[in-house]
Amino acid sequence: MNRREFITLLGGTAAEWPLAARAQQAGKLPTIGFLGATAPTALMQWTGAFVQRLRELGWIEGRTVAIEYRWAEGRAERFTDIAAEFVRLKVDVIFTYSTPAVLAAKQATSVIPIVFATASDPVGTGLVASLARPGANITGLSNQTGELAAKRVGLLREVVPRLSRLAILVNTANPAAVDEMRQAQAAGQALGLDVEAVEIRRAEDIAPTFEALRTRVDALYVVTEPLVNTNRVRINTLALGARLPTMHAFRDYVESAGLMSYGPNIPDAFRRAAELVDRILRGAKPGDIPVEQPTKFDLVINVTTAKVLGLEIPPTLLARADEVIE
Repeated sequence: MNRREFITLLGGTAAEWPLAARAQQAGKLPTIGFLGATAPTALMQWTGAFVQRLRELGWIEGRTVAIEYRWAEGRAERFTDIAAEFVRLKVDVIFTYSTPAVLAAKQATSVIPIVFATASDPVGTGLVASLARPGANITGLSNQTGELAAKRVGLLREVVPRLSRLAILVNTANPAAVDEMRQAQAAGQALGLDVEAVEIRRAEDIAPTFEALRTRVDALYVVTEPLVNTNRVRINTLALGARLPTMHAFRDYVESAGLMSYGPNIPDAFRRAAELVDRILRGAKPGDIPVEQPTKFDLVINVTTAKVLGLEIPPTLLARADEVIE
């Protein structure tokens, strides 16, 4: 074997080394860039599920892997800045969630692997080429949030039988949220409801919105996304003050005094995303890993909130609930 052949072989072998092995050869721990779309306090349970699953797979923070956390606090303009910072830091994997944050990471790099724990319609929004073969440097889990909109509207009507006027709270700066809003609108109109979209773009828009809604509608459908998630306690407090029953996508909102939620189990999604990160750190290519669909959906009802609102939850619905919060 001549010198040129040897160098070519050596270069090809190095390119096939797992990311973790290459990082350790360079004298540093493999590094995950954690792009938090919301605030850390809004994500404690989800982050804990991700880190715990990594630990179970042998990735112990500070010992066998480093995690760089950055938090956008629900401000979409921060997604691009954080993604660019991770590129400068040359992290081994970028982990994130929520369609706008994933898009920002994708626009920042075509080289660093990206794993997302939740994203709405990843094919339709251009995140991946297909669910089976995402291609490029990205994979993760679809949360099917928009597809579940009709189910949520139907559940809300079961709890509020006299429901005739429905408001949908949506951050119109988020295209995925707008898509879910449209699906919820169509579902409400199919049931004969008057449906009103209530648009926000920043935290300062939230309180004035509720002042206007107080006497206009019978219930509120809240479209989940980072700005809304960061302000979920405030939103539910204002909704209770306006005596509005609320429907959400995730359990965390019901823990924060929302009335009910139906959607994928997000801690479970974060655990499964950790498994994808594990595979990539051990050498798998993200574009070859199929985007997964949620397998566990939860219906959660807060009966304390129902009592405050003067609502009686039908026994049949309580029997179907995965969890009842009292």
